[in-house]
Amino acid sequence: MQDFDDRLRLARESAWREFGKHITFYLPGGFTYDGLKGKYPAISITGSQCALQCDHCQGKILDGMIPASTPIPLIEKCRRLAANGAQGVLISGGCDEKGRLPWDEVISAIGEVKKQTDLYVSIHCGLIDFKTAQRLKEAGVDEALIDVIGDDQTYQDIYHLGFGVTRIEQSLESLQKAGLPVVPHIVCGLHYGKMRGEKKAVEIISRFEVRQVVIVSLMGIPETPLWDTPPPRAEEVADIIAETRFKVPGVPISLGCARQRGDVSLEILAIDAGVNRMALPSEEAIEHARNYGLEIRYQRTCCSVSRDFSLGDW
Repeated sequence: MQDFDDRLRLARESAWREFGKHITFYLPGGFTYDGLKGKYPAISITGSQCALQCDHCQGKILDGMIPASTPIPLIEKCRRLAANGAQGVLISGGCDEKGRLPWDEVISAIGEVKKQTDLYVSIHCGLIDFKTAQRLKEAGVDEALIDVIGDDQTYQDIYHLGFGVTRIEQSLESLQKAGLPVVPHIVCGLHYGKMRGEKKAVEIISRFEVRQVVIVSLMGIPETPLWDTPPPRAEEVADIIAETRFKVPGVPISLGCARQRGDVSLEILAIDAGVNRMALPSEEAIEHARNYGLEIRYQRTCCSVSRDFSLGDW
C-alpha cells in the first residue's frame, strides 16, 4: 500500500508542478446536478442505430442523444441549442461493422454549424482515415475523441472487430497528420471488468501529440452483456491515472463521466493521483480537493472540452 500511496503522491506532485494546484469539475450535457443541467448536449448522427453492438454498450448510450442523421436537422438543432445557451455539442453516433461513423454525410453541415454559431464542436470519431480527418478539421471541428484500447483480444471480444488495435494507432496517426486535436479515452476494465491492456493504451497514447487524456471505467448499462460485470477496483483505475501522468506529464488528465455512479473512493483516489479535471464530482470529492488547497473551477461541458468556459461556481 505504501508503494501505491507513493505512486499517487509522485503523480500528484508532478501534476501540481506542471499545472499548479488547480482542478476543474465538469457537468456534461445530458446530466443534472442539484437541478442544474450541462450546456454541452450530445447529438447522434445515426439516431439509435449502431451496427457494431459492442458488449459494453450495444447502442444504448445513443438513446439519450439528440438524433440528427441528415445535414438540415443537424444544422437546425445546433442553431436551436446555441440560441438556448449551449456552449458546444458532442457529435457522436453508432458505428458500422468496421468501427467507422458516416462522417461524409454530415461534414458540410458541421461546417455550417461552425459558421452560423459559436458552438464548440467535439466529435467521437471512431476509426478514421486521413482524408476524412482532414475534411473534419477544415469544417471546423475543434477536437476528436477516440477510445484507445491496448489489447487486441479485448478489441475483438468486446467490439466484435476482426482486427487489432493497429487500426486505432492508424486513426491516431490520421488525426495527428490532419492537425485535428485529439482527446483519447481509456476505458479501464473493458475486458469483462479486468485490467488488460490499459497500460499498453497509455504507451500508445504517449507516442502522439494529444490535447488531454480522459480516463473512464466500465459502467454497467442495463440490458447489455456486461450489465452485471463488476467494474475494476478504484485503486486499479487510479494506478492508470498515475501511469498516464508519468508517461505524458505535460498533458491534462481527466476522470470522465463514463464510470460507475457513486464510487466516491475512485474520485478521492483520482484527486490523490493529481487529475486536472473531473466530471460529475461528489460533494466528498469537492471537499477533498479543498482539503488539498486546490483552486476549484466549475464548467458545464464535457470534461474533454479544451475551451475555458469555467466559473467560480456551477
